[in-house]
Amino acid sequence: MSMSKLEGKVAIVTGGARGQGEAEARLLALSGAAVVIADVLEAEGVALAKALTDDGLAAKFVLLDVTSEESWAQTLELARSWKGRLDILVNNAGIINRTTVETTKLDAWERVLKVNLTGAFLGIQAVSALMAESGGGAIVNISSNSAFSGHYDPAYTASKWGLRGLTRSAAMELVSKGIRVNAICPGLVVTGLNANSPHLKPMIDITPMRRSGKPEEIAELVLFLVSDTSSFITGEDFVIDGGFTAGAAYRHVASETGIYQD
Repeated sequence: MSMSKLEGKVAIVTGGARGQGEAEARLLALSGAAVVIADVLEAEGVALAKALTDDGLAAKFVLLDVTSEESWAQTLELARSWKGRLDILVNNAGIINRTTVETTKLDAWERVLKVNLTGAFLGIQAVSALMAESGGGAIVNISSNSAFSGHYDPAYTASKWGLRGLTRSAAMELVSKGIRVNAICPGLVVTGLNANSPHLKPMIDITPMRRSGKPEEIAELVLFLVSDTSSFITGEDFVIDGGFTAGAAYRHVASETGIYQD
């Protein structure tokens, strides 16, 4: 990877203060982009921006509530006043509920959809004009491999399925402005937020590659999709889950029934 792959470009990464978003923000900065780290986690975001700046990279933190149009407007104003342009948006911010259809409360359902889906919609809506002024750009929505199945969290699953549809609609609408829009659908990725979760071992056991993903691996796919290397790709989903969606259940059954041996 060229350290100047994104030289001169400006990026916003939502949920960029820690975990997967932090890995994405770091890699984009290392690749030459000026990165706006946008999050509700102020202390972590400020610390990350300082660490990147101390390393000679271009980064700023902005407090962003992705569900607020006003907050998005302030984030765009920071990008405009700082660098005068915007080339990249990574809609990474998201929350999970971990309740079933029968137990999910309406306010919890609405909160997950508002952050995960409406937040991405507001982001795309907010950045499109400045991106077009800058000569085009790339937007990546972080969905999930849950967007291809029935995950036991209906609000989360619905929001991630919705991101796939939003990605396609936005890609078709914005292509004439030189803006590409794609979605990444990760499987199990272990960060500090879920490192002790009881679902990790069962998920890893059934994943064909027999491990979880790393935040840095998702970041590398983000880098590809926002760089000129992927200039002929828009409106697509990219699953990165160690083979889980491709047929993990069938593989497990085949192994259990002796069709083949692991």
